[in-house]
Amino acid sequence: MVQNKEPEPEPRIYGCTRTVSSVLTHFICIAFSLCITFLSGPGSSLFSWHPFFMTLAFSFFMTEAILVFSPHGSLIKCFPHKFKVRVHWILQGLCVSCAALGVAAIFYNKHLNGKAHFTSWHGLLGLVTVCVVVLQSLLALPLIYHSLAKGWSLAKLKRYHAASGIVTYLLGCVSLLLGLCSTWFTSSVSGYTWYLSALCPAISSLIIMNQVTRAYMARKRFQS
Repeated sequence: MVQNKEPEPEPRIYGCTRTVSSVLTHFICIAFSLCITFLSGPGSSLFSWHPFFMTLAFSFFMTEAILVFSPHGSLIKCFPHKFKVRVHWILQGLCVSCAALGVAAIFYNKHLNGKAHFTSWHGLLGLVTVCVVVLQSLLALPLIYHSLAKGWSLAKLKRYHAASGIVTYLLGCVSLLLGLCSTWFTSSVSGYTWYLSALCPAISSLIIMNQVTRAYMARKRFQS
């Protein structure tokens, strides 16, 4: 009979590095959201609500929803796991709501101005991303109501939810990057400001992807 081995403690510098990375991600998602809010001026026009809501959805709420489970950077890491799950669901619900409002704003704005819908890569990928995040949230319901997924173990559902969550988050980050290439944003900023803005979703996606993959790889090693 093979016994489970206790995982070897990792060097302290690794934990410090991940803590710094998580803190950096908090700072990035807040700073980037505030920057887009300042540039868009929500309420100044119908279009202004689109970048505001979409950035709030994918740069702030979705990032913070994932960081809730970070062992190094969660703002509520001292609370029970059940409480973290509830906060995660609330933040994801806000993400979906903001994403839906962002799509509605740009759709109605184009309708009023007689412009074609979803003609750019940003528009097409943005629509796909919103549909995916709604679908991903609905498919996560069995994690709370396990009776909805007969024949599926809770551990397997969590793995699929984490994998689909990473794909959804990456889609959101790419959509934000494409949005930074739009005429509205490139006419609002110039020079190094654009590159600094583009680094925000790029860095966040790398840190978040590393957090989720390491969490499930570590769990797999522990169970093997």
